[in-house]
Amino acid sequence: MNYFAHGRHYTHEPYFLAGTAAPDWLSVVDRKCRARERLAAPLVDDGDPVVAAVARGVVQHHRDDAWFHQSPTFNELCLRLTIIVRDALPPDPSFRPSFLGHILVEILLDAELIARDLTHLDAYYQTLDALDPVRFAAALNRMTTKPAERIAPLIPRFSAERFLYDYLEDGKLLKRLNAVMRRVKLAELPDRFTLVLATTRQLVAPRVDELLTPPAA
Repeated sequence: MNYFAHGRHYTHEPYFLAGTAAPDWLSVVDRKCRARERLAAPLVDDGDPVVAAVARGVVQHHRDDAWFHQSPTFNELCLRLTIIVRDALPPDPSFRPSFLGHILVEILLDAELIARDLTHLDAYYQTLDALDPVRFAAALNRMTTKPAERIAPLIPRFSAERFLYDYLEDGKLLKRLNAVMRRVKLAELPDRFTLVLATTRQLVAPRVDELLTPPAA
């Protein structure tokens, strides 16, 4: 799952919402720092309500991903999108097609959820704006594998940039994807890749409810 799918139900709880984003934020600012479920789980009933809320958000993130990435619908769409990406780009020995196949399912899921109710994304960002990044970082550092020294400055930048709105437009989404490509040191995507985005968007949108249905216990 991506940011909005993880956090959309928690727009009334700033620190819980931020906790659902924390593992992905850490992958941006410090890939050697991780917020592990095993470290967060003992803190979900902590006496400090901020620590408890952040811990519950981190646990929620990992539990969501655990079932989501095992979903037959997710894996079917990943394969389909990987093939589409591979066929649309020059021969590429890297893992770029499979990487894009994976993240496009998650990003386009977010895009469809946002398109259904744009005011919900407004609320998502307003909730993040309400938290204290320094207090959040102090809480998060109790459940990370090393100190997350760069997380507090990231949060206001993440909120101010409002990049999740860009998921709704293929041209803007391409720019965001190329920023990711640069960050993970993969070749950037050509302008014509917007055609791929238009095609794959139509494949993911009708499957949203399937993607968000956990398997029966």
